[in-house]
Amino acid sequence: MAKKRKGNLLGSWSFLIGVILALVFGLFVGMDSRITYVLVVLGIIVGLLNINDEEAGPFLMAGTVLVIVSALGQVVVAMVPPFQVTLQALAVLFVPATIIVALKHVFSLARG
Repeated sequence: MAKKRKGNLLGSWSFLIGVILALVFGLFVGMDSRITYVLVVLGIIVGLLNINDEEAGPFLMAGTVLVIVSALGQVVVAMVPPFQVTLQALAVLFVPATIIVALKHVFSLARG
């Protein structure tokens, strides 16, 4: 039980740190390969540790919408580079998290 709680805590902090980093780097600093790797790793941690079976459906719906809107929104806000980079950073965080949760959900459905 303690390990599961620790995983949830790590996943929760990863999610919070990832969103804050995506916003800060998107609005003020910009993206580079190191930031991209950090956000991808945080997204994987969020997907592995933060989302349980009951939350998978809503997370997948919200994550998919966020990824689609972030991808399409970058074109719309291209005239405002900080917003474009922020949407890119959020997509970099949420794409791996959404993929991991989708795979976990598919495997849990296959198990029965």
